[in-house]
Amino acid sequence: MLEEVERWLSTRSWSANDRPLHQILAAKQRTGRTVSVVLPALNEEATVGDIVAVIRHDLMRQVPLVDELVVVDSGSTDGTSEVAAAAGARVVHRDGILPRLPAVPGKGEVLWRSLLVTRGDIVCFVDADLRDFSSDFVSGIVGPLLTEPDVDLVKAMYDRPLSGAAGQGGRVTELMARPLLNMHWPQLAGFVQPLGGEYAARRSLLEQLPFPVGYGVELGMLVDALHLVGLDALAQVDVGVRKHRHQDGQALGRMAAAIYRTAQLRLARGHLIRPSLTQFERGGDGFEPRTYSVDTEERPPMVDIAEYQARKAA
Repeated sequence: MLEEVERWLSTRSWSANDRPLHQILAAKQRTGRTVSVVLPALNEEATVGDIVAVIRHDLMRQVPLVDELVVVDSGSTDGTSEVAAAAGARVVHRDGILPRLPAVPGKGEVLWRSLLVTRGDIVCFVDADLRDFSSDFVSGIVGPLLTEPDVDLVKAMYDRPLSGAAGQGGRVTELMARPLLNMHWPQLAGFVQPLGGEYAARRSLLEQLPFPVGYGVELGMLVDALHLVGLDALAQVDVGVRKHRHQDGQALGRMAAAIYRTAQLRLARGHLIRPSLTQFERGGDGFEPRTYSVDTEERPPMVDIAEYQARKAA
């Protein structure tokens, strides 16, 4: 590991317990910074309501840390929107944001569009499939952005149990993302959960970053933020254990392909020969191929969008 990374681990890796809630709240009041929490959601009616309820109770009613809580529904066919609204979130549909640009499927697309419907100086993203959710996931990663003026982006780190076994989750991280980062961006080798969906950043940084529309958004954001603001402006906070719905192996394969493509673009911006991935499933006549397109589109920095510029000027 690079000496720079070893130093970073000792100065930019914290625990949620390092900043008590009263200290974070005092920093918020002193700086006047506002905080938005965004939950990107697709068919998460089983979990999204509990997450919204915990954030509202702990961080909006008991203490005024979070100023707005927005669920962006990316086309759910279940009761996600209704459950989220009943729990107290403001629900916005992906297709209603920036309608002049037709939306494409993907998590990164939802996160990018959320910048247009939130106002906070600090934006905190939380996946909507978490179980046994703790508000530490929010306060832990927002805290350094309020107390450390030279920190611009904070990732959550945590244990990810799989089928009851500790530390076995994050298979795409271990098989794809971590090797890529260690080989090509070794300054980022200290991130425990580089692909984790819980992170917070200053709006002033997010609006300058391109957003891969799909699963490559987390890796792309880390790499681009490193180049834009440097390693010392990035940090991570231990928030305990993350429990969520795990995807099957083929879905993970598609995720890994998208992440590899995101890395490839940043390494060379070269020509992609075959932007697709073929996998196999056993059918009645043997193994049958299934071919999926790999996310290749990226949204430009939000600060370049006319509607966003107009809102900032208003």
